[in-house]
Amino acid sequence: MAEKRNLIAVIADEDTTTGLLLAGIGQITPETQEKNFFVYHEGKSSKEEILKAFQDFTETRDDIAILLINQHIAEHIRNSVDNYTNAFPAILEIPSKDHPYDPEKDSVLKRVRRLFGE
Repeated sequence: MAEKRNLIAVIADEDTTTGLLLAGIGQITPETQEKNFFVYHEGKSSKEEILKAFQDFTETRDDIAILLINQHIAEHIRNSVDNYTNAFPAILEIPSKDHPYDPEKDSVLKRVRRLFGE
């Protein structure tokens, strides 16, 4: 099962996605034209679109090993991100150019704190 998981997926703003695509993570599946990235547009992308991309990358696809998501976008679907417990794909919240990283909001750090009784 883990052998199939060889892609990094992204749910991020245009600047972050562009940088990651330039770094080489972008892929479009030849048969189905599935992308491993979702570009969030402030004021244009709906919560439903973000949630659909999140569910596609975490539940539907079996080739995603890591999902990178801008933290400010994760806030739109915080309940789904916090309740995600599968090992794969691993979800990592990252900052964006306009929104700094806040460790108090990170779902992974919240789980670690619970494990240590904080």
